[in-house]
Amino acid sequence: MPEPGMVYLDHAGTTPTDPVVLEAMLPYFIHFYGNPSSVHAVGQAARRALDDARERVAKVLHCRTSEVVFTSGGTESDNAAIHGAATALHETGNHVITTSVEHHAVLHTCQYLENLGYEVTYLPVDRFGMVHPEAVYQAITDRTTLVTIMYANNEIGAINPIVDIAKAVKQRAQELERTIVFHTDAVQAAGFLDLNVRQLGVDMLSLSGHKFYGPKGTGVLYIRRGTPFLPLLIGGGQERERRSGTENIPGIVGLATALELADGSREETSAHCAGLRDHIIRYITETIPDVHLNGHPAPRLPNNVNFSFEGVQGEPILLGLDLAGIAASSGSACSSGSLEPSHVLLALGQTAEQARGSLRITLGKSNTQEEVDYTLKVLVDLVVRLRQMPAMPTLTTVTTPPSEPRR
Repeated sequence: MPEPGMVYLDHAGTTPTDPVVLEAMLPYFIHFYGNPSSVHAVGQAARRALDDARERVAKVLHCRTSEVVFTSGGTESDNAAIHGAATALHETGNHVITTSVEHHAVLHTCQYLENLGYEVTYLPVDRFGMVHPEAVYQAITDRTTLVTIMYANNEIGAINPIVDIAKAVKQRAQELERTIVFHTDAVQAAGFLDLNVRQLGVDMLSLSGHKFYGPKGTGVLYIRRGTPFLPLLIGGGQERERRSGTENIPGIVGLATALELADGSREETSAHCAGLRDHIIRYITETIPDVHLNGHPAPRLPNNVNFSFEGVQGEPILLGLDLAGIAASSGSACSSGSLEPSHVLLALGQTAEQARGSLRITLGKSNTQEEVDYTLKVLVDLVVRLRQMPAMPTLTTVTTPPSEPRR
């Protein structure tokens, strides 16, 4: 839990592990610690826990247990999905389609493929950060093998019409009489949006445990049966030879428990967060002049608020909030002493200066109206004071890749 008195508003970055989840994990550190690949009783106890967790995840995703692959997190799941499908289909084509606002786990993997000779199309988004199914349909060629588009954006909360995009991909694939795999990064969707892969129509889907009150270092990659795939990690042949390495049984048990809890309370949590979100948006737009809400008003993740403040950079806002005991985040990443504007906000058409003035507030199930009211009071006073200060020289943007970007 955050320090006493700390208001935690960075749930898109990570969530605290639910005490129920921790309790479920503990026996697998101490008592049932066997290797699930071992044939003895200690190992088979771990195997039963692994199988049970896989069944519970499959139930939430509405898929077969054989289609669930456990990974170390969202980044590995994204990497494995993109690299695995593209390389499996390289003899039939070398064209990959994604968007300009994906998480860097997707963008950097696509850039890696470009270095190997693949062609990647980075689709633009509209001013709300959404990509339209028709644009995806039009971008598909007779060399396309993979389309990877995020379900919900980690910075601005925009929700893409994944069902319609999946239909567009499948329709175009049928017309071209070729296999085109459709993957979605659903890391920010868990706990707020439906994860029924049959209804979504996706071939692959990525999740990360620590985004829905599970442990860090845990993830899921759903791979529909029959989807062309070559493993990223090879060795012992675990996870049906799709992800080698001894399974993290405590983490997997924790992830399955957290996903069950998150999905079971999805409507309640969404309603709670959406009420606080709407209050924040309304208060800021009515109280602070020269602000811009980033992302679509609706559809939008229930817990996401992202504003750009004219004349103020995001980093001083974050520091001021932190000094007041409030943890939030910015769409920017700081590297080598220089402020790098958010690639998502730049893709929305903002200038680098506007993008540097962003603040992301992401709510969780434990946040209260009292915490939100306190945050708003501090934020308003902070923006007023910062705008009254003499203008600071704009930091030079460097091309050095930032450290691990915030989800």
